[in-house]
Amino acid sequence: MVQQIQSVCMECQGHGEQISPKDRCKSCIGRKTVREKKILEVHIDKDKDGQKITFHGEDQEPGLEPGDTIIVLDQKDHAVFTQRGEDLFMCMDIQLVEVLCGFQKPISTLDNQTIVIASHPGQIVKHGDIKVNFPENGFLSLDKFSLLEKLLPERKEVEETDEMDQVELVNFDPNQERWRHYNGEAYEDDEHHPRSGVQCQTS
Repeated sequence: MVQQIQSVCMECQGHGEQISPKDRCKSCIGRKTVREKKILEVHIDKDKDGQKITFHGEDQEPGLEPGDTIIVLDQKDHAVFTQRGEDLFMCMDIQLVEVLCGFQKPISTLDNQTIVIASHPGQIVKHGDIKVNFPENGFLSLDKFSLLEKLLPERKEVEETDEMDQVELVNFDPNQERWRHYNGEAYEDDEHHPRSGVQCQTS
């Protein structure tokens, strides 16, 4: 009985070519290719989940046309922020005393900065999913708010540091934001506008 078995040549490793040991490169040991780590700078625009970024001719092998290195962006979910278009949204738990009497809340941003959003007494924060007729802003005087605050659970105080920026809480209108983008009034990078001028948005 005759049995035929195919196997990879131990000398040429299946390439069909053998280089004399004295002529072999010390780096590739005759393989003609070497593995190396290379840092590619990738510029990522906002809202580009699933985008393919191609670096032409980065994959090279002797005797073959240089291939492309393709990077596909896969956006991971974040524990705090969710993305809608070019904006980031977050959910925040607010105590009743904070809703009625104002509050300060520190927020850690994605670039490891900390900002403090502030809501002043009388500036009522409304939950969009609750159908309640809330009183309008300024329905109580400041001295009445002090009395009301004493009747409610204590709110947590925020220890501000020099590294924190304080911003004001403002209402967020998606339609108005889209209009601003269409008219060239989109947000610029921090390097063009001071951080102290940024205002937080609520929905």
